[in-house]
Amino acid sequence: MTTGARTRVRTARRTACAAALLLAITALPTSTVAAAADTSHIEGQLASGATYMMDVPASWNGTVLLFSHGYNAGPANPAQDAPDSATKALLLEKGYALIGSSYATTGWAVADAVPDQVATLAVFTDRFGAADRTIAWGRSYGGLVTTAIAERHPDRIDGSLSMCGLVHGGVANWNNTLDPVFALKTLLAPDSDIPLTDLADQATATSAAGALTSAVDSAQSTPQGRARIALAAALHNIPGWNQPTQTRPAATDWDAQQANQYSAVKGLLQAGFNRRQEAEVRAGGNMSWNTGVDYAKLLGRSSVRKEVTELYKKAGLSLKADIATLNRAPRVSADPDAVEWMSRTSSFTGELTKPQLSIHTIGDALVPVQTESALRRAVTAAGSASLLRQAYVDNAGHCTFSPAEQLAALHTLEDRLTTGRWQGTDPGSLNSRAAAVDSTAPARYVAYRPTPYLRPYDLAHPADGQ
Repeated sequence: MTTGARTRVRTARRTACAAALLLAITALPTSTVAAAADTSHIEGQLASGATYMMDVPASWNGTVLLFSHGYNAGPANPAQDAPDSATKALLLEKGYALIGSSYATTGWAVADAVPDQVATLAVFTDRFGAADRTIAWGRSYGGLVTTAIAERHPDRIDGSLSMCGLVHGGVANWNNTLDPVFALKTLLAPDSDIPLTDLADQATATSAAGALTSAVDSAQSTPQGRARIALAAALHNIPGWNQPTQTRPAATDWDAQQANQYSAVKGLLQAGFNRRQEAEVRAGGNMSWNTGVDYAKLLGRSSVRKEVTELYKKAGLSLKADIATLNRAPRVSADPDAVEWMSRTSSFTGELTKPQLSIHTIGDALVPVQTESALRRAVTAAGSASLLRQAYVDNAGHCTFSPAEQLAALHTLEDRLTTGRWQGTDPGSLNSRAAAVDSTAPARYVAYRPTPYLRPYDLAHPADGQ
């Protein structure tokens, strides 16, 4: 087909889609549509009970972006079709159709989220016809959902973009969440009966989190306690600069780095207890373990091990003795059926068949940047490395990208889909793209290589099991 013929086909298609959109809007109750002058907002409900949201510009450019939102503890469960309002406005201005669902349930909802997202895409296609291009994208827990869609439903999308995602998968996530909590209890509250797994209910989880938080608060008042908190942080690769509100510490300012980690460690306890309890209910038991783990080796691979050794020296405390205490402590075993459920629903094969771009901030405490190493490990073992590119933003915090940085990533993925090859994935090119979107917004892509993820688990490495 000639270029002119393709243009005529696309024009006819846009006209047909616009007509379908008008008919769809006319047919919907007024309460479900809030149409601006150039964008139609549509809401509805899937058979699963999940709600969906669609924003379609009158000048739709033919690309639909299927957005998967992050973890939502509930009880409110709204649909989302973009990461934030500023990014949403930019995308609609450029003609993208935006869609996304609430997922039928809150919490660790991947078993609901993936089919609900695919169903939302089907509703969109039924209303407006097939898009020229479909991109799945998501942030945080939505990055896990997006990667699951990319592996399980590649026929429904052309490519995927994960932002600050849990791309290490569910088993790896819960194993690596167990390690710092295990260290805190063992070293700071050794005589307590705080349960770490098999949490009966949310009240039990809240009580356990509160008890361990109190131990952490007390420990922070002494040099020995601060050193041990830093050790726990190191087992989760929590960086010493992890919130945009923090002053970035100097490379050897160990005290300032630990003070920043202290807040993040306390924040991690919610995931370590309350979110764990909800996930255990879904999995039917405890899905993580530390049997066979050598904590000396784990610390040796940590991105912040130097800080730990320096703080132990300053406190006059034996790091070797504390590691020995961890290695002698009674271990946590997993329920094999729960591991199987988490592995089946929430872990990855690494088998990409469509291009994926994954971006991450380097100062992320909640989902550490090392999760990207776990993703790279899986896709390399599966032979899909050529389809994956990863890029890093020099900022602290979880998902703290500027709208311009997010659009730069999207446009780079689109170029890969158009040309069939990756280009412009280097920091300079990404920052130039971000500046072209908004010259006043931060553009902070940097050359970066994350250290290894400490407790990887994927389906491309059978030896990752217990």
